[in-house]
Amino acid sequence: MKAADLRAKSQDELREELVSLKKEQFNLRFQAASGQLENTARVRAVRRDIARIQTILGQSAEA
Repeated sequence: MKAADLRAKSQDELREELVSLKKEQFNLRFQAASGQLENTARVRAVRRDIARIQTILGQSAEA
């Protein structure tokens, strides 16, 4: 997910995306703990996407 794509979305859309990514992150952590995680790179990608969305939400709150 690119920052430019995220900046085009509204605040509500970003918050919805953030909630879905946090749910996915929880599920990935659960899979990793139980030894069922296949795509370990997805954990890193989800974490970075969450950070991107939080950064953009923070920047738009300042403006």
